[in-house]
Amino acid sequence: MDEQSLQQLAAQLRQPTGEEGIKTGEWMNRGNVHINLDTLAIVNATAADNILEIGMGNGFFINKILQQHNSIQYTGADFSDVMIAEAERINDTWIKNGQAKFVLTNGITLPFADESFNKIFTINTIYFWDDSIKILDEIKRVLQHKGKLIITLRPKRQMINYPFTKYGFNMFSKQDATQLLAQNGFTIAQAIEKQEPDFELNGKMVTMESVIIEAVKV
Repeated sequence: MDEQSLQQLAAQLRQPTGEEGIKTGEWMNRGNVHINLDTLAIVNATAADNILEIGMGNGFFINKILQQHNSIQYTGADFSDVMIAEAERINDTWIKNGQAKFVLTNGITLPFADESFNKIFTINTIYFWDDSIKILDEIKRVLQHKGKLIITLRPKRQMINYPFTKYGFNMFSKQDATQLLAQNGFTIAQAIEKQEPDFELNGKMVTMESVIIEAVKV
């Protein structure tokens, strides 16, 4: 990939747009199977949960949450109108059942009442937070007392090897991310490092790792 292509890929990963954005969403599903399933195991959706996902992409994995119990409520928030439309298309049945809805938002302002959710999670979005403190403040506002926040990311030691991450990605080690949460009103319950099968990227097989941080609002 030349530098222009790398910049375009980075922009699409941050905020998918147009037909290329739809393809990016599908590509992310293939590359993020394990990180999604590992995160959902920590979310551990159970009866009566009201769950918010920030940055759900095209919503391909949402059925893994909602099939657990018909009383679970799921909200997906994203700032890509293309991903909102795709998530609504893919999850049409869950929407009609009244269990799923999707909202367009930048994350700094979440259009929900205080303490609306008992669980909030986000996968591969922390790199794009322009103001981490404001975003965490807003998450705290809409998360119930003792509610659970799960943030999942690719660690910095992996991300620095990707040529596109120099274009607008903020990278974190496990320690960086846990410190950020601890300094902004969360108690760390656990921080898990996972190894995944290698994945083909730009014609090369690359190592895939993830860090899953479970925190509690205090």
